[in-house]
Amino acid sequence: MKYSMTETVMAVIAYAESHLSEKPDLEEVSAAVCYSKYYLHRMVTKTLGMTLHDYIRRRRLTEAARLLVCSQKPILEIALAAGYESQQAFTGIFKSMYKQSPLKYRENGKFYPLQLRFCLCGAPSRPDAMTQNIACVTPEEIPDWMEFAALVIDGFPCFEEAEHLRRLAYHIEQKQAWIMRDKHTVVGAAAFSRQAASIDFLAVHPQYRGYGIEKTFLDFIVRSGLADREISITTFRDGDRADTGQRVAYKRLGFVGAELLTEFGYPVQRLVLQSKREVILGV
Repeated sequence: MKYSMTETVMAVIAYAESHLSEKPDLEEVSAAVCYSKYYLHRMVTKTLGMTLHDYIRRRRLTEAARLLVCSQKPILEIALAAGYESQQAFTGIFKSMYKQSPLKYRENGKFYPLQLRFCLCGAPSRPDAMTQNIACVTPEEIPDWMEFAALVIDGFPCFEEAEHLRRLAYHIEQKQAWIMRDKHTVVGAAAFSRQAASIDFLAVHPQYRGYGIEKTFLDFIVRSGLADREISITTFRDGDRADTGQRVAYKRLGFVGAELLTEFGYPVQRLVLQSKREVILGV
């Protein structure tokens, strides 16, 4: 039986998730789903926006972070379970991704994920066929929004769920939170502040990256009263190994680097959109 690309990648994710403790590699997964590893590599990278190796590493580190906060297991035991040969090797990669040592992370007592399991939808509509109407978010749609946020959580440094919910409620009240759907699937979302001229949340479903949805939202935000103001957004700093491509995506939209900041204890950078009329509106 021939499976679609989406079905095949879903099977890859399911296999990887059920064997996380065994540190599966591409060759093992390709044998399990009966595809060549070269074809599978291209397919997974195109669909997820990252290699299978990166996805598995981020998932394993996320589960290690969960154990650091939610268990009393020794750090060495957690490191070995995450697939590292020593506590030193684990500490090095953990610190590069979480910006603090495993011990410090445990002491802080706040878990946040680098990567949650990707749950893909059926075959996406073609870009020219997909309805790209942007709709204002209602309170009833908060569960849909949070489910989507979990899917794209790799795009946000130190995602604080409670704080995000608080700010989302405010943006909904101010009618400054918007979503785009492909049928029933949320494929893009944005929350922004007209008062501060800042974008607090901008994300696209991994299967829909490359459709131009980010620019569609940015056009909408600019036309919502911010055309004459400098618009800002914060993201990963240059060279951050936890960044899966968000910084590059923002720069392609016309954002440029501004001051370095720290948010929720995580080092980030503020980007600003300059020459908005030229870059976004084509004036």
